[in-house]
Amino acid sequence: ITEMKKAFLPLAAILAFFVTGCSNEPDFKLTDLHVHLKGTLTFDDAVAKSKAENIDYGIAVNCGIGFPIHSDSQIDSVIATFKDYPQFYMAMQAEGREWVNTFSKESIDKFDYVFTDVMTFTDEKGRRNRIWMKDETWIDDEQQFMDYMVNTLVNILNNEPIDIYVNSTFLPEQLADRYDFFWTPERMDKVINAALANNIAIEINNRYQIPSEIFIKRAKKAGVKFTIGTNNADENFAGAEYAISMIKKCGLKESDFWLPEKKNRN
Repeated sequence: ITEMKKAFLPLAAILAFFVTGCSNEPDFKLTDLHVHLKGTLTFDDAVAKSKAENIDYGIAVNCGIGFPIHSDSQIDSVIATFKDYPQFYMAMQAEGREWVNTFSKESIDKFDYVFTDVMTFTDEKGRRNRIWMKDETWIDDEQQFMDYMVNTLVNILNNEPIDIYVNSTFLPEQLADRYDFFWTPERMDKVINAALANNIAIEINNRYQIPSEIFIKRAKKAGVKFTIGTNNADENFAGAEYAISMIKKCGLKESDFWLPEKKNRN
């Protein structure tokens, strides 16, 4: 029996190591910096959900023309809603390209961090594209559309005062099924280099499952920092499965992720 125990112990150790090594859970605390109070989700619901899933949250407020928050005079009341919830980061989601002229630097600086995407832009013919809606996306030539969108994104990264590029590498419905065809290495590198040059983190998005593994590995090699985000449409979201899978596949460490600092809310 003693000999059997001796033989079993190394086997048990090997199995334990194998199970631990194959765990899908990263060895650091996750933070989803792109959560919205949408659908029936309230602050208190977000507290419970964050605790249950052991994921910290950043709550984002949509700010821009055509959105509920569209002027400096509204910002203080928004900040006040966070005062009883110090566990959450406060985010400004900057909407459209007009936001830089809509809000003062003083108002923008009241948030812990600011993010935007390239899902709203005006094309060379003056048409306002909102590329998450098929009937508001104007594509005359697919390759020209991609080049214009990527160049617009690079301009955003170079000139807009943001901390994170979110919904990263999102494509409209007409192009989404050919992601790898349109996101060429050259286009990836334009975005990655602009993000790196301006110290802008790139979001790994759980809802849309983007960017691709190839993009993430390329950005990691360049030295870009990442964040995790969901951009939930309502209360029905859970965990961070895509981000966790990319953390494992791309060998991401805690040091590869960016986190904001919380500002005084008094």
